[in-house]
Amino acid sequence: MMPIKRTGLLLTFTLLLLATGGCATTGDFLGDTRTTTRVKSAIYSEPELKVMSIHVSTEDGVVTLSGTVKTKAERTKAVQVARKVEGVKQVKNDLTLEQ
Repeated sequence: MMPIKRTGLLLTFTLLLLATGGCATTGDFLGDTRTTTRVKSAIYSEPELKVMSIHVSTEDGVVTLSGTVKTKAERTKAVQVARKVEGVKQVKNDLTLEQ
């Protein structure tokens, strides 16, 4: 009975993977999530960027930085840090300066 359950579970999983083939793949989503996490970690670990107001999102390896920073130097540094992260293809800078 156990081999039948295992085979059924494997077949169900395979069909599920095939059914989602036309959608964004789990690998792409997980890769973008991993990239976002790495960029956030790199930014928050950078002594010059101890700011919590930088938001990071990733789609197809393109990282978007948004939010506010205090200076142009922080803005430039955030982009530089993000570009160095593995998995980043491009950085879109939507950061604004605090008024």
